[in-house]
Amino acid sequence: MLHSRLRPLPRRRTPLSSSPSAPPPDFHDEDSVEDESPEDVFGAFLPHLFPDDPPGFHGDPGQHLLYSSPRYGALDIMVPSYPDQSENRSEKTAADGQVNDADKGRKLFAHFLWSAAMVVAEGVEKAEHLSSVGQLDADMAMWKVTGESVLELGAGAALPSVVCALAHASTVTITDHPSSPALTGAIAFNVDHNVRNSSSTTDVTIKPHEWGTLDSDSWAVEKKGTFTRIIGADCYWMSSQHENLVNTMKWFLAPGGKVWVVAGFHTGRAIVAGFFETAVNNGLEIERIYERDLNSGAEDGKEVRRDWVSEREGEGPENRSRWCVIALLKSKGE
Repeated sequence: MLHSRLRPLPRRRTPLSSSPSAPPPDFHDEDSVEDESPEDVFGAFLPHLFPDDPPGFHGDPGQHLLYSSPRYGALDIMVPSYPDQSENRSEKTAADGQVNDADKGRKLFAHFLWSAAMVVAEGVEKAEHLSSVGQLDADMAMWKVTGESVLELGAGAALPSVVCALAHASTVTITDHPSSPALTGAIAFNVDHNVRNSSSTTDVTIKPHEWGTLDSDSWAVEKKGTFTRIIGADCYWMSSQHENLVNTMKWFLAPGGKVWVVAGFHTGRAIVAGFFETAVNNGLEIERIYERDLNSGAEDGKEVRRDWVSEREGEGPENRSRWCVIALLKSKGE
């Protein structure tokens, strides 16, 4: 089961003021080490105890999680910290009416590790393994990254990027919004600890980037049309950003390149369906799409899948949480 790959590592003791607790996501648009807590142990087994109610996100802000990769071993993944601010906790500053940086960071929900990121990581791992033993089939070929130039959008903890680097992508560029808490240390730790200390020769770059700011970003202008694989894992809950996200994907996508879209249904199926509608209406084409059960596998070890539908009759929060949609997009007409 996918979620069983994660286990919390012993907590680091940090000052409370710099590591505030984070509430569950609300989507309305050298430290000393303590023993592993009973809460951590219990949390690690929740997917086993309640298989019909899998978590869509994992970890606490600033926590370290052990991701057990069958191919790359134990990866220490630091979850980004929860954005802090001093006394002003309002959405608007009194001075200029702008949303303050801490509130912006909170609304990005980067301070968790999302299940969609694990789906991408698992796909990349499996594809490299099957390729190495000469058994890569058409079904898994979509995840192969050896020699590819990879861009991750809205990366958060950047687990997919870490795995792509270990799987011998030629380059990996990790991006998140400039106000994302992931850029304050978590991404750098995850790359330094898991990639730079390995035998990987992949060139890994970390860049702040805001979707839709393309002509005005000198880095975006330089990298236009250069990425052969683009990752978008669980970054679709803001309908107002769908067009910016699609335009960003199109901008960076190299001729013949592919976009991996993986999304849970945390905010409902309609918002995810709306992204696909926006993508098709703005120059992208769906090459492949299906839904995957995150908790169950077939007897032969393969994934349990079903056809994607934009509306599923009778679906509610209690029976949609275990499913995600996986799609492969490309430029229209290619």
